[in-house]
Amino acid sequence: MLPMRNRNRAICRIALRWARPARALATGQEGGALVELAMALPIMLALLTAIVSFGMAFSNQLTLTQGLGTSAQFLQQIRTTTTDPCADTMNALSQAAPTLKKTNIILMITMNGTTVSGSSCSGSQSNLIQGQPVTVAATYPCSLMVYGVTLSSTCRLGAQVTEYEY
Repeated sequence: MLPMRNRNRAICRIALRWARPARALATGQEGGALVELAMALPIMLALLTAIVSFGMAFSNQLTLTQGLGTSAQFLQQIRTTTTDPCADTMNALSQAAPTLKKTNIILMITMNGTTVSGSSCSGSQSNLIQGQPVTVAATYPCSLMVYGVTLSSTCRLGAQVTEYEY
């Protein structure tokens, strides 16, 4: 057993070891970084979510533009053999842009000055005249949401391609 004097020193050392963190917390020296993180983290996560949401919309825009170019070229190639240019163009677009929902795409085709829209325009093949340009346009809805808050309710992606045959 330790003499009384040494025992008191040991107890004091143990008490001081536990008292330092408690004293630091009581004076506000520790935990500031945790409070700052707790305040900044929701803002950083909202910003990250907004960046991802805009990135997805931009990806859909690129997909729509590339798919529309492919479908317009396809329509230009089959202009003399098609019986339903809108359906053939829509099928080509849905194959070229598989990540976009076919039911949400609004397609408009201008052939020889006549504009038709929809996924079927049987009988309009007579407007596909040799040497005349064909313009294919499409719109697609986009959703810009951050934590359930819609940033834009009227967001529509659009693309237009004109193909010329010489």
